[in-house]
Amino acid sequence: MKEKLKKISEVEYLISRDARDKMRVNAKIIATNRIIEAVEDEAIKQLTNVACLPGIIESVYGMPDIHWGYGLPMGAVGAFDCEKGVISSGCTGFDINCGIRMIKTNLTYKEVKPKLKQLINVLFQNVPTGVGSKGKLRLSKDELDEVLVKGAKWAMENNYATKEDLQHMEEYGNMSGVNPDKISDLAKKRGLPQLGTLGAGNHFLEIQKVDQIFNSKIAEVFGVTDKDQIIVMLHCGSRGLGHQIATDYLKIHENAVKKYKIWLPDRQLVCAPANSEEGQDYFEAMKGAVNYAFCNRTIMTNWIRESFAKVFEKNWEEMDMKLIYDVCHNICKLEEHEVNGEKRKLYVHRKGATRSLPSGHELVPETYKKVGQPVLIAGSMGTASYILVGGKKAKETFYSSCHGAGRVMSRNKAIKDFRGNIIKEELAERGIIAKSTSPRVLAEESPDAYKDIDEVVKAVDIAEISKKVVRVVPIGVVKG
Repeated sequence: MKEKLKKISEVEYLISRDARDKMRVNAKIIATNRIIEAVEDEAIKQLTNVACLPGIIESVYGMPDIHWGYGLPMGAVGAFDCEKGVISSGCTGFDINCGIRMIKTNLTYKEVKPKLKQLINVLFQNVPTGVGSKGKLRLSKDELDEVLVKGAKWAMENNYATKEDLQHMEEYGNMSGVNPDKISDLAKKRGLPQLGTLGAGNHFLEIQKVDQIFNSKIAEVFGVTDKDQIIVMLHCGSRGLGHQIATDYLKIHENAVKKYKIWLPDRQLVCAPANSEEGQDYFEAMKGAVNYAFCNRTIMTNWIRESFAKVFEKNWEEMDMKLIYDVCHNICKLEEHEVNGEKRKLYVHRKGATRSLPSGHELVPETYKKVGQPVLIAGSMGTASYILVGGKKAKETFYSSCHGAGRVMSRNKAIKDFRGNIIKEELAERGIIAKSTSPRVLAEESPDAYKDIDEVVKAVDIAEISKKVVRVVPIGVVKG
């Protein structure tokens, strides 16, 4: 498929709908030349597969972190007409609302460095990590249903968060229209013990210091004012609950494809008509997983603040540990977008992609309205991450941007090629303290298994779908 790519601008590649049979719309990829060279042919094919689905809206987008995934590639955006289109569990992903949040502090690297090892140990102790990890909370089934409906609001009502926290979250920490009855008992059983846990895989908690400030005026609005300022980044999602919801509805949508006679180029793209019972049932269940993830990250933020307070013997307000923002990946939303000069309601699937709203957009929180939404992009373990802001050309990508570095190597290959203990030693030599439940986790998340984050961010910055504001680098990493 790569030979069918046509370069149409410095960082934009087109695959015309004429490139293969049954494509309904064009597909585009935002990337530099270096990134395109690294993108798997299979990921490009997956992108064109999505362009074949009913009700798809021009264009399907691949972000610079694009890589092969389940159905829709990771790092991709597909929007569908709300009546003639489809809703796809395969296009949303398994780790529903696997998102990122960043918490600022007024601490400096000079203040934190002497206590960094202690801080990492306390965080590792206070924030439950690892596969199947269980949290400190013991919820009843009724309380879990409340979490599914209320999201981060439940955390605020139970003294784990502030009103200001919710103001700095995508969807303000809550998607309405959840029906807990559309979520299986098995999904709820998996979710009951895991609220407030980090999990494993690519989930992490990272202590970072500000490395570069590209736009001081916008950075100041976000609460970032100085080089070497300490920032906390948290990456996690809906854990076993979200994974089970995806698994359940993949089976339901597999039957829906047969029932509604939907032709698929790939069976992993199972879906249902947007206005069908199967489509709406999934949407109501998926939003419950979204809210669970919002609440999960919010509760862990409380553990993080408590850990800092213990180590530095100050309350978190004294350290100004306020939430900069919280963004979602792996999500489907009903949004209004302008298509050919006409406003239309679309189901936008962002899989491994981040919402990116420019200044003035009605969905940007009031505190950021004049500058735009913070766009948080995580690098790989041991490399830089970025705070960007929604760009003026994001309208073309359904207000979407990339979400991270994007893998260039599977987890299995990384485990074969790298040794976790060696990676830990290499990070330590660079002044980065890493702590994980096992060396295997560090091996599968080796920086060499990912694309160059600076090159990825360069692409979205040049494309003006998101603009660089701050670059941060890790000094401490907690992995599951």
